[in-house]
Amino acid sequence: MAATPKDSLEKINAVTNAWETLRPDKTFAGMTLAQFKAKVKPSLDARAEIGTLESQLVAAQNKRDDSDAAAITAIQFVVNSVKGDPAEGEDGEFYEALGYVRKSERSSGLHRGKTAEAPKP
Repeated sequence: MAATPKDSLEKINAVTNAWETLRPDKTFAGMTLAQFKAKVKPSLDARAEIGTLESQLVAAQNKRDDSDAAAITAIQFVVNSVKGDPAEGEDGEFYEALGYVRKSERSSGLHRGKTAEAPKP
């Protein structure tokens, strides 16, 4: 089974920590501790870059959400202006083109539900 990124990071940290604390001057696999750290540095750097990019993504999403709120407010002003314009109004084609249902095409809203039948004796 392939190791997950989290498992890999935990293993890198465990080996580095053990090596630093218990045998800092010993060579393993033909590498010193400094050489080992240089070997795993690209992995740690990539994780740091991912963290930075994730933070930037969150910031960009927040910026988008704030901008969307302002855009929706501007849209509502435009729609209200179209509704109040005597040449356009709520029954005009432009109002429909904006994505709304024209006043003349709206249903009454009256719904007649089915009545329950009385139980038969």
